[in-house]
Amino acid sequence: MAETVDFASGDAAAWRAALAAYDRRLEALDKPDLVAVDSFYRHDLPALLRGRDPEPFIAKPELARLLQWKLSRGKWRPRLMDFVKGLDDAMVESASRKAFAALPDLSRAITELTVLKGVGPATASAVLAAYAPDVAPFMSDEAMVAALGNAKEYTLKQYLAFADKLQAKAKELTIGEESFTPSDVERALWSSAIGSKSPASGNPKSESKMRGKRKR
Repeated sequence: MAETVDFASGDAAAWRAALAAYDRRLEALDKPDLVAVDSFYRHDLPALLRGRDPEPFIAKPELARLLQWKLSRGKWRPRLMDFVKGLDDAMVESASRKAFAALPDLSRAITELTVLKGVGPATASAVLAAYAPDVAPFMSDEAMVAALGNAKEYTLKQYLAFADKLQAKAKELTIGEESFTPSDVERALWSSAIGSKSPASGNPKSESKMRGKRKR
C-alpha cells in the first residue's frame, strides 16, 4: 500500500494507512527535537489541558513548546517565537481560558486566541486541536493544500472553511469500527504530503535526510 491518500478518497483503510505512517515519516524528516516536541504536543499537552477541566488553559511555556512543534513540523519563523516568548503569562492563560470555553464555536475560540501577539489562526488552531481534536483540526500547510487547493490565506474565514471540510471528511470516514477525528484527517494528509515527496518510499529516511539538510 502506498500509504498516501487524496482528499476526495472515501477509502477508510487508505486513510488509516496514511495515518499509521505518520510517526515514521515524522522521524524520517530528521529535524532536531521534532519527535520529542511532537510527542509533547500529541500526548503530554492534551493530558495537561484535560487535567485542568472544567476551566482549561494553556500556560505560556506550553504555548512556546507548541509553537516550536508547529514551526519544526512546517516552516521555521523565528519572529513568531520571539513574540510568544514576550507575552504576559497571565494574558496567555486568560485568552486560552476564554477560547476553550467558547468551543465548539470555532470562530469565537480562534478570535479569543488571536488577540495574543504572534498567535495567528494557524497557531490558534493548534492550541484548540490539542484540547478538542474532534472539533478543531490544526491548520497545516499540507492539509490546507489537500483540502482547499492552497495554503496562502491564514485567515479566520479560511480556517473555518478548512475545519468544515475536515469535520465532514472525518464523519464520512467514521463507519462501523473505523473512527476518525478532524485531527486524524489532518495528520493523514500531512503524512501523505510528506510521503509523496519521497520517491524512494522503501527508504524514506535517507531521502528526507537530504531534504532536511537542504532546508536547514
